[in-house]
Amino acid sequence: MSRRSGVLEFAVLGLLREAPMHGYELRKRLNTSLGVFRAFSYGSLYPCLKALVQQGWLAEESGRAPDDPRATPLTNRRAKIVYRLTAEGKERFEELLAQTGPDAWEDEHFGVRFAFFGQTSRDVRMRVLEGRRSRLEERLAKMRASMARTREKLDAYTLELQRHGMESVEREVRWLNELIESEREGQDQREQRGPSGAHERAGPDPSDDSTT
Repeated sequence: MSRRSGVLEFAVLGLLREAPMHGYELRKRLNTSLGVFRAFSYGSLYPCLKALVQQGWLAEESGRAPDDPRATPLTNRRAKIVYRLTAEGKERFEELLAQTGPDAWEDEHFGVRFAFFGQTSRDVRMRVLEGRRSRLEERLAKMRASMARTREKLDAYTLELQRHGMESVEREVRWLNELIESEREGQDQREQRGPSGAHERAGPDPSDDSTT
């Protein structure tokens, strides 16, 4: 499976974990909630859905998608197919959610992984964030070295474009540093809270949204 289709598989399983949807609603959610899929078409989505059904990770049902205001009772028209996550599909999504390898750090996959951080354990979030930061720091070092070698040969506009690219990477590194620090502070607070009895007296930790 290509990297791009793997990202789409992950996103589809994650969205359908929230609720069953028909293809139109699913595509809309991919476009609006996960902006990386704005260029995706039905031609990309439906082969993915078909493959996931064949794998046993999705089930097809005829009818209306829950809470869809556009879905009216159908008489002479064929009912829309609603896709539902199976138990095996949930296990597959949780398996993908736990992966922290280099693919999770790349530009396209990281944005999708981050969108599902609310369902991701704290340890996995930390590894993905630290991996992403490491990847960007490597990229930043290469960009600086390239600019140092070529800046005298570049015109003002090309040089400004390179600076803009570097500033974008630097901003994301700062953002990642803040996120990592926040995750660490949340872990420190839980450790300082002590044994379970003290934790119960203090009340639940609103920052602990790890997957159970």
